[in-house]
Amino acid sequence: MAAINPYLIFNGNCEDAFNFYKSVFGVEFQMISKFKDMPAEAGKECPAADENKIMHVSMAIGNKGDVLMGSDNGSGMGDVNIGNNFSISISSTTEGEAKKLFDGLSAGGKIIMPLSPTFWSPLFGMFTDKFGINWMVGYDKQS
Repeated sequence: MAAINPYLIFNGNCEDAFNFYKSVFGVEFQMISKFKDMPAEAGKECPAADENKIMHVSMAIGNKGDVLMGSDNGSGMGDVNIGNNFSISISSTTEGEAKKLFDGLSAGGKIIMPLSPTFWSPLFGMFTDKFGINWMVGYDKQS
């Protein structure tokens, strides 16, 4: 069954925000990485202005498997404003479930990143649904 978690997006102050949240919740980061840590893609380099921005951070909150996640917006991704500064992230446990949820929820909406393999997930995609809600769908392959 898929898990749903909030994903917060910042204009360059993600690390400050998550250090604050970490101090309030009294937890540690599960993961934190910067754009400069991403593997290089052919023909694409990380802009210098983005190198120290947060590409992804996550921290477990509570004991029910809830995870707060976030990132900074990279150059060329548009401005982050109140209202478009979060996504609902779905972590699916099967490839079929990920495809079904992505196809179903994105119907009539705008696909931002097609569901495809990435260096962090066998399948990941992003879209805005027909009601203006931002979603991320990923398949977390179990070992």
